Amino acid sequence: MKMIKNMARLVPIASMLFLMLFASQAYAQEMTTMDLELPDFFNFDENYYTVYGGPDVQATLVGDNEFSRGDEVTINVDLMNKGVVTGFESEEDDDFLTDLEQKLQQAEMGYEAQRTTAIGIVAMMNSSTPYIRVKSGPQEAGTLASGQQLDNPVKFNIEVSKNAPAGEYPLDLLMYYGYQENVQVDGDNETDLGITNMDVGLWYAVGQQMQQISIVVEEEADFEIVNVTGQLEAGKEGLLYVVYKNVGEEAVKDATVRISADDPFSTTDDQSFIGSLSPGETSEAAFKLKVDEAAVSKPYAINSEIKYEDSDGHSQISDTIKIQVETVPAGSSGSDMAGFAMIGGGILVLGLVFAGGRKLLNSRKESK
Repeated sequence: MKMIKNMARLVPIASMLFLMLFASQAYAQEMTTMDLELPDFFNFDENYYTVYGGPDVQATLVGDNEFSRGDEVTINVDLMNKGVVTGFESEEDDDFLTDLEQKLQQAEMGYEAQRTTAIGIVAMMNSSTPYIRVKSGPQEAGTLASGQQLDNPVKFNIEVSKNAPAGEYPLDLLMYYGYQENVQVDGDNETDLGITNMDVGLWYAVGQQMQQISIVVEEEADFEIVNVTGQLEAGKEGLLYVVYKNVGEEAVKDATVRISADDPFSTTDDQSFIGSLSPGETSEAAFKLKVDEAAVSKPYAINSEIKYEDSDGHSQISDTIKIQVETVPAGSSGSDMAGFAMIGGGILVLGLVFAGGRKLLNSRKESK
């Protein structure tokens, strides 16, 4: 009777080793293994072959790898095992093998072919940059025989920072799995029905691989406000001037700014055309705003957004950009103060003319 030994006892060992390996980092795409000491109950008195090779799990990103700043997306990664047996070495002199040993040798080779199977794959994704955040933990991918790929890709949720510069960002995909490290076979006798009391001993080890998956943050326009001028007085209408700068990597054209005026502001002129802006260029938008007469003198934020055409000719709308403004009390604007100054100046001039004319008249009277 054929008996497979040690498999059940080695599964808990492999699981424990997975947990140990999660704390480590692998820096090569090729499979690496831990140096594992064979247990006392596993001997190789009947080990006929030393076999080389093993699993080779390759990862491929499924779908687009280009994303925009601020995106929170799920990326799909397909896994395929391309492992092969690269060679084997006989540990026994074939010329001196008995018929039983030759049968055992053939049986061992059949089991050794399973060395390339990746058992219980667990995949982890890490980001070495603060601009890309991996929000998913370890993902189980099951078992893959050589030449087999996943029925469904493993999924990882990532978040792209709103401040991420355009460019390519590599993500480290770490894969851990068990695989068959070695086989031993034994039996009592060879009969027409096969080998009697055949025992098969299987020893499993843990392999690890690392592969980089790259994603790209697209070049795009981005805007900020660099200057705000204009005096907004309670109860009056005034002009607000706002200078926008393209701080992104992509030029835009036909850009128009639109504001959302809430209390205490109102407007019938909520759009301003600012034209084309290359990276680093600025343009000024102007808006006519009326301030409610009951407005409290304090800072306010007015929401604005820019609609533009990108380099591919597609219409885009920017994120909301807040315009920081402050109202002033009624009667404190520069125009009223100027009016008071003009009235005061006129009175002063009239007084001087009157005083000068009177002095001239008195001097003429004295000369007579």
